[in-house]
Amino acid sequence: MNKPGCRAGRRARKKRRKKHDYVYKVTHEAQFVLLRRWLKGKGFTSQSLIPVNFHDTGRGLMANQTIKAKDSVISLPEKCFLTTEAVLKSYMGDYIKRWHPPVSPLLALCCFLIAERHRGDASEWSPYINILPKTYTCPVYFCDDIIDLLPRSLQKKATEQKEQFQELYCSSVMFFHSLQPLFTQPSEELFTQDALQWAWCSINTHTVYMEHDQSEYLSREKDIYALAPYLDLLNHCPNVHVEAGFNKQTRCYEVKSVQGCKTFQQALINYGPHDNNRLLLEYGFVASGNPHSVVVYVDLETLKLCLDEKNKQLTQKLLYLRDNDFLRNLTFGMDGPSWRLMTALRQLSLKPEQYSCWKSVLLGAAVSWDREEWCIHSALKLCNNLNGDNVKALERLSQLKQGANLSLLEQLCVVESLRQEEQRILEHTRVVLQNLWGQ
Repeated sequence: MNKPGCRAGRRARKKRRKKHDYVYKVTHEAQFVLLRRWLKGKGFTSQSLIPVNFHDTGRGLMANQTIKAKDSVISLPEKCFLTTEAVLKSYMGDYIKRWHPPVSPLLALCCFLIAERHRGDASEWSPYINILPKTYTCPVYFCDDIIDLLPRSLQKKATEQKEQFQELYCSSVMFFHSLQPLFTQPSEELFTQDALQWAWCSINTHTVYMEHDQSEYLSREKDIYALAPYLDLLNHCPNVHVEAGFNKQTRCYEVKSVQGCKTFQQALINYGPHDNNRLLLEYGFVASGNPHSVVVYVDLETLKLCLDEKNKQLTQKLLYLRDNDFLRNLTFGMDGPSWRLMTALRQLSLKPEQYSCWKSVLLGAAVSWDREEWCIHSALKLCNNLNGDNVKALERLSQLKQGANLSLLEQLCVVESLRQEEQRILEHTRVVLQNLWGQ
């Protein structure tokens, strides 16, 4: 006969095991042991947060004990950060100081990261560099075929990101050559486009915002980057509220939880009210159910699909909308087309004899029922077009995932996630429009 507490004890143990099936602790892996030991030498220890692999977000930090509301999640001492100040004090500092025109704070950090990765275990920063991702899912890593699978509104921004990176690389080649005395290996083999791509993404995705005094040896671009070991393992969640910033009294970067965090839950941070387009562009991921990503953007080329290109007044109408700033932020949301989109469509729907209403339309006035019907029909046409584009993209993504290597698969999955989020919004807005059309 079982003792009264035995069955309950087994149930509790089973429940605890089930609860942690979705995580894999990595605390005892060599690279994390070295990282924590290295950070301890710099004055940082963390008993409340341990590194873990989560099935949904990947690597992150789990609360090892309850973190109460308003309590500190993490407090990282200033000397743990990798900033341009550390770079200028390093073996690379004199080369940066001598170079004219001065390099940007971003490029200085990129070059130092590349050089330190090359030095391997001889690098003071190797315990940190060794846990940085080897590749990223930011659009700068995407080939043209994958960029073509992004929503139209994001394709242009992703292409611009790649072009800006390419310009940075090409304009930096001579500076790379100037660093040759520091290395036995040819600089062109060390400071490759792939290496700069890795360093550029590492900085863009792993730094915290921290304003520094402007150095006379660097360009006038804002020096706001600080690579934050261990702290950068905290993942983003749009529904989490934290207070974060550098405390000048303690000389630590502090993150405090507004809501608190239970034991064995993932400790999370909030990067800001970013929609999924921005998260993908800047950080290389998509947040499912993101409350800041409840719209699908309609770009000008998509808008033109519902217009009669032969209409002689079309060019004039589009110019009027552009001059009044009504050709951007045109969106569909969970509750249908936005006010800006419907206002733009009303303006485009006007017949010549209705042009006197232009100003009142910009203020939200409807002109006539037949024009309102045209607007609803056009909005439905745009919605169906975007939805069809989504379906085709998802089909193509599914095909490309077959047999893709891990790096490519990660890129395809993040684009797929964005497309799925947009499809969910478009399905909602289509129902709204169909109901309006049926009235």
